[in-house]
Amino acid sequence: MPDHNSTKQTNPLHLLELLGKPIFFLFTILGVFFISYLHLIKVFVHQLLNIPKRLRTVLNRNSWLQAKKGSPAGERTVLVGKSRPKRSDLIGFPLHFPKITLPRFSRPNFRLTQPLFTLLSFVIIIIGLTFYQLILRDLPDPHTLSTSLPALSTKIYDRNHILLYQIYRDENRTLINLEDLPNHLVNATIAAEDKSFYHHLGISPTAIIRAFYSNTTCSLRIQSCTSLQGGSTITQQLVKNALLTPERTLTRKLKEAILALWIETIYTKDEILELYFNYVPYGGTAYGIEEGARYYFDKSSSDLNLAESTLLAGLPIAPTTLSPFGVNPYLAKHRQDQVLDRMRGEGYISIEEVNMAKETPLTFRSKGNGIFAPHFVMYVQDLLVQKFGENMVHRGGIEVITTLDLSLQKMLEKNISSEVAQLKHLNVSNGAGLILDPLTGEILAMAGSRDFFDTEHDGQVNITISQRQPGSSIKPLTYALALGSGLTPSTRIDDSPICFNSRGQAPYCPKNYDGKFHGSVTLRTALASSYNIPAIKLLNSLGVDRLVTLGKNLGITTWDDSSQYGLALTLGGGDVTLLELTNTYATLARGGSYFPTHAILSTTNHTTLPPLPSPQPKQIISPGVAYQLSNILSDNQARSPAFGYRSVLNIPGHQVAVKTGTSNYLRDNWTIGYTSDYVVGIWVGNNDNTSMSSVASGITGASPIWNTTFQSLLTDSPPHTFSPPANLIKVNLSCTDIPHYDYFVPGTEPHINCNPEPEGEIL
Repeated sequence: MPDHNSTKQTNPLHLLELLGKPIFFLFTILGVFFISYLHLIKVFVHQLLNIPKRLRTVLNRNSWLQAKKGSPAGERTVLVGKSRPKRSDLIGFPLHFPKITLPRFSRPNFRLTQPLFTLLSFVIIIIGLTFYQLILRDLPDPHTLSTSLPALSTKIYDRNHILLYQIYRDENRTLINLEDLPNHLVNATIAAEDKSFYHHLGISPTAIIRAFYSNTTCSLRIQSCTSLQGGSTITQQLVKNALLTPERTLTRKLKEAILALWIETIYTKDEILELYFNYVPYGGTAYGIEEGARYYFDKSSSDLNLAESTLLAGLPIAPTTLSPFGVNPYLAKHRQDQVLDRMRGEGYISIEEVNMAKETPLTFRSKGNGIFAPHFVMYVQDLLVQKFGENMVHRGGIEVITTLDLSLQKMLEKNISSEVAQLKHLNVSNGAGLILDPLTGEILAMAGSRDFFDTEHDGQVNITISQRQPGSSIKPLTYALALGSGLTPSTRIDDSPICFNSRGQAPYCPKNYDGKFHGSVTLRTALASSYNIPAIKLLNSLGVDRLVTLGKNLGITTWDDSSQYGLALTLGGGDVTLLELTNTYATLARGGSYFPTHAILSTTNHTTLPPLPSPQPKQIISPGVAYQLSNILSDNQARSPAFGYRSVLNIPGHQVAVKTGTSNYLRDNWTIGYTSDYVVGIWVGNNDNTSMSSVASGITGASPIWNTTFQSLLTDSPPHTFSPPANLIKVNLSCTDIPHYDYFVPGTEPHINCNPEPEGEIL
């Protein structure tokens, strides 16, 4: 790229810079011209209004006046006849005029209009000074684009200050020349970002109007839309990424437009495009197209094929969201298809090339680049972008201390990988897990898949924040409603066949997981053994709306409209995420008080960053009901009818609450359990939603991973028990020598009579 230092000395704009800022100088000059223009108009109007008087003076000397009979009122008729030779000699030509009708003119009062011009001048000066102070005063110099690149890296640490990931810019950048890039990459970028790049002066009014119209109609629901559109040109995007912050304000957009116009006077179009390819982020640590190509495909940008070029060309609009290594990697493929269709629309490629590129498999680099806990890191990076913007995250030098404990993370990843490897014969290819601190809501470990770098099985997809069906692991919410409505753990319910009829639908006849009916059972046994029919009957009496409302209050964001769900919701008929469902169990562990999970402890850099919001606890479930649920879910004897007394759900020496769940057709298998100090949620299944061959909930699948993880967490820990709230009433329900205690909310406790009086006369 040519050296622009010499250009700066000879460029006429530099002379304007010496006087202040070029745009402000031009704005001032325009203001002076405008005031002068108004003054000239004033003089011209004054002279114009005096013309009739002067003309009458000339006519009085060369003609006589005669009032015309019948002429309209308010008019004066001038009859011009014979001229006076002496006056014509003075004028220089004979005066022979036809009839002229002259209207009456009233001279304006310039004493009243003079303050108006003064006020306008004052307003213009105020606007100019304000424009300079807000927009022009701190404008960066576009000449620095070709001379300096920032080198501020963002570092993400675990809670013990172990570096997990480094987002850096200058150190991981390789400059390229535009002529070294393949034509289809350049064309894909122009088609995707700015099809009129070579025809505008830095901003595109039509694109701005189109984006404004599209986004307005989208927000007003006048037309359907999938995403908001932008009106920024490639030049404006270069300004946003290299010179300004990404804040969404009118002031920043005005600065962006001014700088874009300025850049177009300094650089040629090809130089601007070259700067764009060297500056913009492509996701992760990849800055500039060369590092983007190496980061994703492990090759030089000059060797990219059409399919790879179109995928990379679509990333700069939202590199974190669209990254193939991000939270939702399928969005990158969707964006690639959009870029190919735009190239076809602009005539860069044929329909055959479009179809061939869409079918070309993309082979991403298989190994990471110095990253620990990749799913968690990408999750944190997405949170940072939402809070501070892409530019600050990738250039701002933020030091991020997260909640993750790397030692627990490695232990969880090892347990998931080991168990899933043993389940291949059962058609199980993936697993995910979480460890939360229920006291604080902190994420201690997050494994979104068996292997983040397994691109063949979509390893980049973070299952912990993906929507899946929870199966019976959602049942504790139904029982929370039941216990909060006056029922008790000892309340009996009939586990017998039943069908529910809805108009226009086939009868719904639920069955238990084991295919049997168990007669009259207590709520304790029904929940601990995960019987389906009692849960369905409870929800039928409580109402689906109440369950949906409780779920939303506990942080489940995927239950939008209660009318979409039926009684099967208590069996897992509504999608949830592992992160949100695990946090509902954390709510039980902390006594029914809810607050959202968080992954960041602190963020600092060389400037002052806005403080992170502090979660505020909210009591959703009463402490008494929360303890009753914990007591039931940790009752090994109550769950033994379904899982056996020695199942992997039992942690010897500790009271641990746990619940399993398996979705329809064996697509998802869950185990979530907790103590007062830890909550562990595990999922196994397949990303493509295919069924597993055979997974017995509580015996294989997620449960062994959960058991191994909790055994490690509780090693060398004193025996754990749940402490009941002081207001619960403890009642012995047994009439034998072996006591059996249960806890009841005051007013719901039963009265046990082990020696009832006989009824009637004994014969």
